[in-house]
Amino acid sequence: MALERNTLLILAALAALFPLVVNDLYLLHIGIMVLFYCVLASSLNLTLGYVGEFSLGHTAFLGLGAYTAAILSTTFGLPLWLTVPLAGAVAALFGLLIGAITLRLQGPYFVIITLAFAEVLRIVANNWVGLTNGPMGIAGIPQPDLLAAGSTLLAKRVYFYIALAIAALALYLSYRFVYSSAGRAAVTVRENRYVAQSVGIRPFAHALRSFVLGAFLAGLAGGFYAHYISFVGVDVFRFSFMATMIIMVLIGGKGTLLGPLVGALVVTLAEEYLREFQELRLSIFGLIVMLVVLFLPKGLMGFLTLRRERRVATTVPPLPRLSKGGAA
Repeated sequence: MALERNTLLILAALAALFPLVVNDLYLLHIGIMVLFYCVLASSLNLTLGYVGEFSLGHTAFLGLGAYTAAILSTTFGLPLWLTVPLAGAVAALFGLLIGAITLRLQGPYFVIITLAFAEVLRIVANNWVGLTNGPMGIAGIPQPDLLAAGSTLLAKRVYFYIALAIAALALYLSYRFVYSSAGRAAVTVRENRYVAQSVGIRPFAHALRSFVLGAFLAGLAGGFYAHYISFVGVDVFRFSFMATMIIMVLIGGKGTLLGPLVGALVVTLAEEYLREFQELRLSIFGLIVMLVVLFLPKGLMGFLTLRRERRVATTVPPLPRLSKGGAA
């Protein structure tokens, strides 16, 4: 607990210094995308890593947040500091409605229904032209007034700090949830639903809390993404976002707070490095995931935690053996 908290604080301090020492627009963009994916992976990790339910429709909440921020900004003229929280609230509301239905199911039924929900939202966004502009999407999403007369470098730095603030909020809320009684109950449900029920834990209630919090964080990420890219289309519901989130959680280590952050950093950098391979990079990522599942089933953070526990175990001296008479 203390190790994770201290590590997160150190990483947050280093991230805050990053825009002050980097003037390259491309590197700043990479940093922003790492923070964006960190929020997305953390939101999925709450359901996948701590509740143990495999959701394939998490992009629904990303898309809801993105479209909410885009519509509120372009149609009603609301600023970013209002549209992003409202995007998270709308996504959380839909998460409550969908979770109330899907979390009563288990296994493949939950997976199929969440995937179908995301697909339904994609179809609605593609055909409700009056609200979403259909296949053309919503373009020209206003930027904050602070950036209107500033340079491109200033804009990147401001967006980096906005992304950092959202990522810090996501990790803080995740930390508070994981180490609360509700979080511990959710982990108990993940390990053994029937044992949890036998000690008075209600699996549905605790899973729903985690699911709604994950939807809220994904909505925040979607709202930020809409303003940063200045365009929202039906692509936000595509499965590639879902695949990226899953890969980040698995590589970093599901069921850990640092895992999504590590996974976001590794996968984002790998995507940029493998960009020249185009479609082949998906096959490469598939191979990487297979290797991780086979040889590092708990991800990079799980592997490092296991190594640290083994090292501590070898340094602790064994207890003295007592003789039959009771003396050491």
